[in-house]
Amino acid sequence: MKLHDLAPAKGSKKTRKRVGRGPGSGLGKTAGRGHKGQRSRSGFSRRAGFEGGQMPLVRRVPKRGFTNIFRTEYAVINLDDLAALATGGEITPESLADAGLVRRGKLLKVLGDGELTGALTVKAHAFSKSARQKIEAAGGTCEELQK
Repeated sequence: MKLHDLAPAKGSKKTRKRVGRGPGSGLGKTAGRGHKGQRSRSGFSRRAGFEGGQMPLVRRVPKRGFTNIFRTEYAVINLDDLAALATGGEITPESLADAGLVRRGKLLKVLGDGELTGALTVKAHAFSKSARQKIEAAGGTCEELQK
């Protein structure tokens, strides 16, 4: 095979549809827009969720629940992730962010899924009950940071 033999796969390259270029093209005159009506006009753009004047689905369906604007969102991490990371004796939100396990600047909560083998000093903003028990059972300590 030579460089001049290279070609794209058959059917992978399609020519662009050139509308409004005369009657011979098959897409002249109305340029595939049909006759009259809102969609035939220039500047037409359909609003998202618009159903032609019919009551839209988003307004027909009953609403439930609410969003609590005072909710505290945590970046969560499990004990098995901490065990895999356990390089030194201390784990902080910054060290986890450096390892790419959580996003920087988020509050950190440690959850108790998994087991710890060695003693660790874990600094986080919140701990679940099971995580706290397992860390302390392994001989480690839990330090809660200010939120």
